[in-house]
Amino acid sequence: MTANPILLQKKYARVVSAFAEKMGISFDKALGIFYHSEVYQLMHDGVSDMHCMSEGYLAEELAIELGKSE
Repeated sequence: MTANPILLQKKYARVVSAFAEKMGISFDKALGIFYHSEVYQLMHDGVSDMHCMSEGYLAEELAIELGKSE
């Protein structure tokens, strides 16, 4: 399933914001990490409806991908 591109961009921003806050890093650094991640690719491709998951869940998945989850 594919998401509306505008809504997906807004979702990306919320995920990046949640990730930056969780990791204690700048939004810009979090943005760079996000756009080079598997989480981003899965969301972009619409795999398993990743774009339907909560921002907190996706931020945690991104932390896990980096090996830095709590």
